[in-house]
Amino acid sequence: MYGYGGKLLYVDLSSGKIVKRKLDEGFARKYVGGNGFGARLLYDNVKAGVDPLGPDNCLIFAPGAFCGSPVPEASKSGFYAKSPLTGAFSEAILGSGIGPELKNAGYDAFLVRGRAKQWSYLWVDDDDVRIEDASHLVGRSTLDTLDGIREDIGDLKVMVACIGPAGENLVRFACIESDFRQAGRTGLGAVMGSKLLKAIAVRGSRDFEIADAELMEGLLAEWYDRIATHPQAISDIKYGTGEFIGTLNEIHGVFPTRNWQDSVFKGYRTIAPQYWVPKYSIKTKACHTCIKPCGKVFVINDGPYAGVSIDGPEFETQYSLGGCVGNADPELLAKANELCDKLGIDTISAGVVIAWAMECYERGLLTSSDTGGLKLNFGNAEAILKLLEMIARRQGIGDMLAEGVREASRRLGKGSEMFAMHVKGLEPPAYDARGLKGMGLAYAVSTRGACHLRSCAYAPELSGSWWKFKRVDRLSAEDKAYVKTIEDVMALYDTVGICKFSRHFYFVEELPDFFMAVHGYDLDDKELLKLGERVYNLEKAFNVREGFDRRHDTLPPRLLNEPVREGGSRESVITNEELNRMLDEYYEARGWDKNGIPTRAKLEELELNDITDDLKLR
Repeated sequence: MYGYGGKLLYVDLSSGKIVKRKLDEGFARKYVGGNGFGARLLYDNVKAGVDPLGPDNCLIFAPGAFCGSPVPEASKSGFYAKSPLTGAFSEAILGSGIGPELKNAGYDAFLVRGRAKQWSYLWVDDDDVRIEDASHLVGRSTLDTLDGIREDIGDLKVMVACIGPAGENLVRFACIESDFRQAGRTGLGAVMGSKLLKAIAVRGSRDFEIADAELMEGLLAEWYDRIATHPQAISDIKYGTGEFIGTLNEIHGVFPTRNWQDSVFKGYRTIAPQYWVPKYSIKTKACHTCIKPCGKVFVINDGPYAGVSIDGPEFETQYSLGGCVGNADPELLAKANELCDKLGIDTISAGVVIAWAMECYERGLLTSSDTGGLKLNFGNAEAILKLLEMIARRQGIGDMLAEGVREASRRLGKGSEMFAMHVKGLEPPAYDARGLKGMGLAYAVSTRGACHLRSCAYAPELSGSWWKFKRVDRLSAEDKAYVKTIEDVMALYDTVGICKFSRHFYFVEELPDFFMAVHGYDLDDKELLKLGERVYNLEKAFNVREGFDRRHDTLPPRLLNEPVREGGSRESVITNEELNRMLDEYYEARGWDKNGIPTRAKLEELELNDITDDLKLR
């Protein structure tokens, strides 16, 4: 089986039992890797109704199918579990070298269940797999934990994925850090914390064998040049991921500001990379096998935040800890980003929940007595940095905010639910869907909650076209069922491990040659799209089994009731009638019923016959 490690690893922390199973070729051909393996293993091993922070939830890690090969931009791996933030299917992707390293150790995925008797870390050293004591690492930041484990093992090249204090304290949007990259969304750091699993360390020495080295050599010669000369790649290298922040503000008016009260941030210029890259960035940083590095290393040498050195802030953080909280100071942005990385917090959810608290404070729903004396006005640097620490350590009001904006607003009440920004419990990213209505549909139906990466529908909405979709009107609710096809393409990307910043040149029809070179699989573009659709339906099936249906495919009240106040999307809003029309068209395109449930015919078409009866019972 070319392109695979050849084994699956099962670890029970409660019993200490470790089992290695041969990777079944039929399973590999059907689900391929990454999201395919993650979704199937999660569906099969986590029963409906399981407590996300209980021992019966599983934490799964699966490298993309191309991980470990020379395919450019194919370094992505995923963590999977039932989310403690949403209660739904949970996936968090990162570009760390730990995925290729796991394959080099001989494994294509691992699954961890149970709860250790004491703080531990999992040590995978080729065939030697052990559960080690991590009590000396408790309370340490993600970066200190990385250093501590490498010191324990005596190898500075060991790949490590770990949590910080936020994961230890079960913050429901805690992330997992690895190789200065984050598996950020949906709270999988809290799943690790609930298992008393501080880290996973991997070292592999196996040679990675692909099916056709000669074909790969020819493909690399062609694609290195194609990628290096592509205009989007050149822009990514120059400015990172936020190069279009000006367009979102000045032209489209869809940059969420002050907890989505506004859609234009007048202070955006100083948090835009066109301003801070020349002033603060000392070099670029790439993910494994990336030849168009978009990471910008941001260093502050003097002033109140002297000593900050981070990879970022990337675009979503420019929004969440910038415009969303009313912050136009790039140094404060970098410091807040650094805190999130070290504490192990998702920057998107952190910024949105802080923005909600700031709006509550300015409306008088929270007072200084609730906040420990902090003045939660938008843009207050002290409040932003202090709240991040309080959230990670569940101190004071931080304990409520650590639950995420859905639960925090439920606890506070007082009408604050009406401006709590989330879908299915997940706080939204940096695109105001009132001016990008296809993005509104994508938020509503996303299997993991408000997410830009399940579909990347913002791209055709902003550009007016993408791939096979020749014309897209962002302010219209008509013809938005195209979101279904893009979701399938993005599920395919997450299955093979290709970075979504490569979607400008890696179209589906470009991938069959790489499958032949890596795995020896003869697949055409239609079969690949079917693979993406199969994986997406598996994710949906997990949610349906948990009780999710059409009622949950909705949007925050603010997007359904409050028109945009200024800018290029002024007066735009998504009405309930528009949302329901988009849902009907989308469900029909998916082959699901009117309640958003996959039909037996669709599941059988996708060779998922075994789960049809399971869903029918629910």
